[in-house]
This record gives sequence, C-alpha cells and structure tokens, in this order.
Amino acid sequence: MELNVVYFYTVAIVNWMPLINTDRFKHIVMDSLIYLIKKNKLKVYGFIIMPNHIHIIWENIALNGKEMPYISFMKFTGHRFLEELRNSNDHLLNKFKIPGDDRKHQFWQKKGLSKIMHNKEVVEQKLNYIHLNPLQAHWNLVIDPNDYYFSSCSFYEKENK
Repeated sequence: MELNVVYFYTVAIVNWMPLINTDRFKHIVMDSLIYLIKKNKLKVYGFIIMPNHIHIIWENIALNGKEMPYISFMKFTGHRFLEELRNSNDHLLNKFKIPGDDRKHQFWQKKGLSKIMHNKEVVEQKLNYIHLNPLQAHWNLVIDPNDYYFSSCSFYEKENK
C-alpha cells in the first residue's frame, strides 16, 4: 500500500479462527484505528469487524515513525491480542503458535487483500458490501445493519458520529 491512496483492505485471523467474535477483541481493533486516526496517520472511510476478519476502506496519510500506518495497525492489534490471551490464560493462545525465530504467535493472515478504490462508485459498492456483511445468512449477527456496533454503517445511515 502507498500513502495518499484509498484502499479496500480485508484480512482474516489465521485459519479463519473466530478470535474477534467478542467485544474485548473488537475493541482492540477499534482502539488501534482510533489511535492512528487521532495521530493523523490514517483516514478510515468505512469498516466492519466480523468474528474472524475485517474489511476497511482506508487511506494511509503519513508514516507512523518509519512504517506505514497499516503495518502499525497489524502489529499493535497482534501484540494486544497476545497480551489479552496471556492475561486471561486463554486456551486459544496455543492455536496461534507458529514456528520461527521472529515471533512465537501469529494472529492475522500474512497477506491481506488490498485493492485501490479508483472512483466513487467502487467505494460505494464496497461500503454496501461491508455494511451488509453481518446480515449474511452464515453470520446472521443483526437484522438491521445499523444495529451492528462494530461497523461504520450507522455513521452513513443515521449520521452517528
């Protein structure tokens, strides 16, 4: 990803595990996004946090130190997931162990999917997809997409800021 380019980004938890199905883990994702937005490193145009993946329309607007904001986001959330699982003695932690010298656990898939949003129509199509995601039959998380708290839908539909 490059600076000052709007992307649709999606990434899943390793092996599509439902790690972010509880509010405590969703809040970790939200906290990281909010932090980077407040530091003027990232703009978020739309998002949804699902039980095992996220979709975000965002723009990296300034480096966070020496790294791209999306890298900081991935690192921070991974560290916080690890900390949360360690502190709660959660049995799930073992499911994220990996062999290697650089780290012992991995939470996000190595490569997310990023696509440049070339025009307004593509952005609107992706926003609709994102916001309707919790209504899909295999998720069935809410009846009205505005009721799904971990989404930007109500911001657009109800102008909740």
